[in-house]
Amino acid sequence: AYDIGLHGTVYQVNKWDPKQFDWDKKLADADYVGPTCQYCHMRGGHHNVQRFSTVYASMGMSMADRGTPIWKEKRDRWASVCDDCHSPRFAKENLQAMDESVKDAGLKYRETFKIAADLVKDGV
Repeated sequence: AYDIGLHGTVYQVNKWDPKQFDWDKKLADADYVGPTCQYCHMRGGHHNVQRFSTVYASMGMSMADRGTPIWKEKRDRWASVCDDCHSPRFAKENLQAMDESVKDAGLKYRETFKIAADLVKDGV
């Protein structure tokens, strides 16, 4: 998702330009043209990538109860990273759109496996 999104595209186009991505600098001192995976997921030097990950680490978790405290805690933590460069409204709207995309992808994933299972039953 990162590679085909805006942030990933900016990275792919500029990653070899030392003016845009100076890999000799520590992440905290770098002034990159766009965020790398580490900027968002290893925030503040934390090496626990899951700390700033989505609540659902796989398609199956996309249906997680949005009312649970851990969901709100993780979502607020994640939105705070987006707020470094974007408005709180932008972060909220884009995270909601991502939730819907993940939910749709999960449904399509299950539909695909059902079709494949039915084809196997039919001897195809």
